[in-house]
This record gives sequence, structure tokens and C-alpha cells, in this order.
Amino acid sequence: MSVRFRKIGTAAVFAAAIFAIAAVSARGAGTQTWNIDPVHSNVTFSVRHMMLSDVKGGFDKFSATVTANDDDPKSVEIDATIDATSVDTHSEKRDNHLKSPDFLDVKKYPTITFKSVKIEPDGDGKWKVTGDLTLHGVTKPVVLEVTGPTPEVQVMGSTRRGASATTTINRQDFGVSFNKTLDSGGLVAGNEVAISIDVEAVKAK
Repeated sequence: MSVRFRKIGTAAVFAAAIFAIAAVSARGAGTQTWNIDPVHSNVTFSVRHMMLSDVKGGFDKFSATVTANDDDPKSVEIDATIDATSVDTHSEKRDNHLKSPDFLDVKKYPTITFKSVKIEPDGDGKWKVTGDLTLHGVTKPVVLEVTGPTPEVQVMGSTRRGASATTTINRQDFGVSFNKTLDSGGLVAGNEVAISIDVEAVKAK
């Protein structure tokens, strides 16, 4: 199964993991397919700017494949890829800087990928999704805190479910280390990248 998002956030490759819980494609009998509704799905990131405010942005191009035995959510396998060149923070000048060798270096590393390793229940409808994130040519394990999926809802002939997730990564861990020091001693750009994901999926007929 392939799914696509519109307006995906930085490190949005994590969206594949949240979708693993919200919508699975089972091998063999009882196969289910769920497709992302891009109008009602959002994956965002935020980074502290000059120790004053949070700057948010996203990616416009993203794809993922999710497979599992739908009798066992822990069997979910996720493969996701995002187009790093599609970064969008609503500022052309800033986007060009993010694409440069100072940050994502998209000419050398045009994609960001995520591959799940383990999914564990975390109590009360929550899950921990562990996977390998490859960003800026560096692969590191990350853990998503996932809530969901919601119960199925019937809306105008379609079946829908939702889920959400959060995680935080340190960009320095992936070799994205460019920064400048303020006169007061702080940093222009924070090192921590907070990711928040909300997904609405539609069951294929």
C-alpha cells in the first residue's frame, strides 16, 4: 500500500509509523487497505528560533508502504521516503537555506527514509513505534509515541479512522549542525526538532 501526504512536517518520514497503527495492510486473507486523506492529515515540526519563538514547516512530497497481519499490530512493517527538496516553511529564503549544505544538503541527500523495527503497546490505546531514520546520510533509531487508532467511523459511505503521534529528535545527531551564536550567548536555531502527527485514513472499498 502506498500513501501520500500534503504539507508534511520536517522529519515527516515519521508519519509512516503513525499510519502503521491507524491503517494496516494485512498479508493473505482479510487484507485491508487504508489511504491517507491529505485534506484532513497533518505532520508538522517546530524548531526554536533565537530563543524567542517556534518556527514550523513541512514537506510537500512523501510516500510510505505499510504491511502487517491485521490480527497483530506488532507485526506492522513500515517503509517511508520523503523528498527533502520539498521542504516548506512559508519562506522561500529560509527554505533555500534549509536545502543548502548548511542543513539538509538536498543535492547530496535528496531523500529522508524511515524503516520500522519494533512496535510495542504502551498502555491505554498507546504504542511505541521504534524505527531507523536516515537523515542527512546518517541513520539513527527514533521512537514515536503513538495514540490510536480511533474506532471506525462511517461518513457518507466511507470508513475512517484517526491516529496521532509525537516525537523529538536532535538534529546534531544527524550531522545537521549549522548554527550561529547570539550576542547574548544563545543560539539562532535550536537543536531539538519537535514532530507532531495527526492522520485521518479512509478504508479502500
